[in-house]
Amino acid sequence: MSNILSGVFPEASAIPEQFRVSYQEQREYLINGELRQWPGALNAVQSPVFVKEGDHYKQQTIGATPLLTAHEALQALDAAVNAYNLGHGLWPTLSVAERIAHIEKFLELMRKQRDEVVKLLMWEIGKTLKDSEKEFDRTCDYIVDTVKSLKELDRNSAKLVEEQGFMAQIRRVPLGVALCMGPFNYPLNETFSTLIPALIMGNTVVFKPAKYGVLLIRPLLKAFQESFPPGVINVIYGKGRDTVGALMETGKIDVFAFIGTNKGANDLKRLHPKPHRLKSILGLDAKNPAIVLQDADLDQTVSECVAGSLSFNGQRCTALKILFVHKSLVNDFVKRFTTEVAKLKTGMPWDAGVSLTPLPEPGKTDYLRGLVEDARRKGANVINDHGGEINQSFFYPAVLYPVTADMNVYREEQFGPVIPIVPFEKDEEAIQYVVNSNFGQQVSIFGSDSRRIAMYIDMFTNQVGRINVNTQCQRGPDTFPFNGRKDSAEGTLSVADALRVFSIRTLVATKSTEGNKQIISTIIRNRESVFLSTDYIM
Repeated sequence: MSNILSGVFPEASAIPEQFRVSYQEQREYLINGELRQWPGALNAVQSPVFVKEGDHYKQQTIGATPLLTAHEALQALDAAVNAYNLGHGLWPTLSVAERIAHIEKFLELMRKQRDEVVKLLMWEIGKTLKDSEKEFDRTCDYIVDTVKSLKELDRNSAKLVEEQGFMAQIRRVPLGVALCMGPFNYPLNETFSTLIPALIMGNTVVFKPAKYGVLLIRPLLKAFQESFPPGVINVIYGKGRDTVGALMETGKIDVFAFIGTNKGANDLKRLHPKPHRLKSILGLDAKNPAIVLQDADLDQTVSECVAGSLSFNGQRCTALKILFVHKSLVNDFVKRFTTEVAKLKTGMPWDAGVSLTPLPEPGKTDYLRGLVEDARRKGANVINDHGGEINQSFFYPAVLYPVTADMNVYREEQFGPVIPIVPFEKDEEAIQYVVNSNFGQQVSIFGSDSRRIAMYIDMFTNQVGRINVNTQCQRGPDTFPFNGRKDSAEGTLSVADALRVFSIRTLVATKSTEGNKQIISTIIRNRESVFLSTDYIM
């Protein structure tokens, strides 16, 4: 083992006091407004952090969460169904202003848990301190922006329209009972990007935290309980096959919000007995390529490609997962790229300036090793020093070159620090990769010839959800649409789009006769209806 890896994991005494965690045995779960205590089996929460003990390493177990069964999952579903009450429950019939007040109360309580959630993000998934703080703060900002966007939407809806002899008011109303499931890599931000819009639009929710990054929801359970009426938000834990499958089989789930693999989404959707009644909002796999043209600014391009492929160890759906580099500059590119990778600091999430940290998924280092070995057998080389070296849960980035179409890493989403570089000469080679890919989230194009970049743009607009010019693939700003094509997504998320996908437009209409106008005017003037109203939210 090289020195760069042998020093990754610390001795227990070297962990700064403010970042240490104590073992948390969680038995609480939230159903129908009650924080219930689970008396049964627990699932151990193992951190990707190991502690050095002499010549050995010991993985840290930082807590445990309830291994609920189908019985508890169905209780949570019943609570959500009853709270929705076919659209007649308290939550779906509250005014927009009243629901916003509940969300803002939750945000106030959530902010008080910042330090604890940030610490658990570091210990559970190996996210750096800086990125953990950014995820928490960005999630709070997302909630603020969601409230702002809903107020604007409601203001635009607080008017009557007249068309072809009819007058009407069009508003958005909830869809029903939502099942929300987020990913381990952004267990707070990505999860809340569906959970908060689902709630604020009047849906009731069963929420199952990610498989990894689950313990960090615990500090927020009390905030959920105190901020929402009973049954509006229900939080369950356990194995997906024991809980989520049972929920889908009932046919009582109206909205399925899931961020994960397309296989997982397909398997769960098949369990629903009435798939035509199931609204799905899915963020799935991606294999986003960068295409580096011969006139690209290499300083800028290398910087963007290193960040795009290795931020949070490449564990992002929006990461650059394969780099197509024109043959005329590929030698210069790989030299600069590997030089920059070597500058990235390895260590623990709380270490100052750290970029590369341990991986949270059990067995992930073996999978990545397999991709590297397959590529090497078929002609690729690991071209950076220490590339592919492993110490426990830590995998040092492996830059592979030249990668060809017969290698597994050419097709598979590695979701980790393996960077395949493909030399190409003709534009058609890179274009056909995107066109024939099963995935269609994003692509990045690096170059300076406007005509050539325009040609690529026009080739890709019907293939992916976002085309980035001279910048890495990414989700933000959150006001931009975030979607994908093919096996990469279903539905569009952004602050405004999320409000739309978790609701449906409903209208009240009548012929524009004097009698009908008088009826509508009386309803509005006397505030006889929650839906039919011209009240204006400031």
